Amino acid sequence: MARRLVAIGNPAAGGDDDETRQAVLRTLESEADIVAPATATPEDVGRVLAGYADRDPVVMGGDGTLHTVLEALLARGELADRPVGLIPMGTGNDLARFLGVPLDLGKAALTVLHGTERPLDLLVDDEGGIVMNAVHVGVGALASEQAAPLKPVLRRAAYAVGALLAGARSRGWQLRVRADGVVVASGRRRVLMVGVGNGATIGGGTPLAPDACPDDGLADVIVSFAVSPWARLAYGLRLRRGEHPERGDVVTMRAGRVVIEGEPVPANADGELLPASPVWSWTVRPSAWRLIAPDE
Repeated sequence: MARRLVAIGNPAAGGDDDETRQAVLRTLESEADIVAPATATPEDVGRVLAGYADRDPVVMGGDGTLHTVLEALLARGELADRPVGLIPMGTGNDLARFLGVPLDLGKAALTVLHGTERPLDLLVDDEGGIVMNAVHVGVGALASEQAAPLKPVLRRAAYAVGALLAGARSRGWQLRVRADGVVVASGRRRVLMVGVGNGATIGGGTPLAPDACPDDGLADVIVSFAVSPWARLAYGLRLRRGEHPERGDVVTMRAGRVVIEGEPVPANADGELLPASPVWSWTVRPSAWRLIAPDE
């Protein structure tokens, strides 16, 4: 029996254009029963999922679009029941890179048709928001804010430029960080950045949590105290190479729940900038959703 699918796209995604989209749909149509309704806003995603409840969603977009679909599935109580395919048509595509989903869109479509459903963990906050790949607060979120207006021109390089600008301007935040109840930062020292990774990279390839495992029930937690001007620069350079855990002013651990409290600090969840808040918290839900991934 042909797989029943519904394509959910983002017209603003970095790799999306009508010709490319139609080529992918033709590949999927060759072996699956697929529909592709228009989705212009995040609200449309919930409407499409409800209207085609008997079909598995195929995300045609980047991490932000996948995030929106998973959040809608969670809200509908269908996250565990509807496996998700991914055609990585975004700018960064961090989760696709991490999980080995082909960046070649034709090969990604074949993965949707012939891949294996892989259970993956999910981070959920106390308000019901989700993180499928990684979230970070502090200087990294400022970097995303700086990079946003540069993305149409610089694409993936915008993240690096944004990081340099944010690193030059930030003095850190006084934050208390607890991981599974263990105090990682007491609030007496200023914190430059806190990262919580279910996936390994952010910003199109920066290895925030290089040793992350997406299906072991734990998130990687990275806390950087590198707040002096030279330390910020050195941390940024080591972060780009995935060597920051080796620094003496960086603490790493693994946990199932992370709580951050203190000065209002912005966050970036799966590439989406969130406004500053005095409290952030996330809990890992093991094997909460399934991605149609390449056979291992």
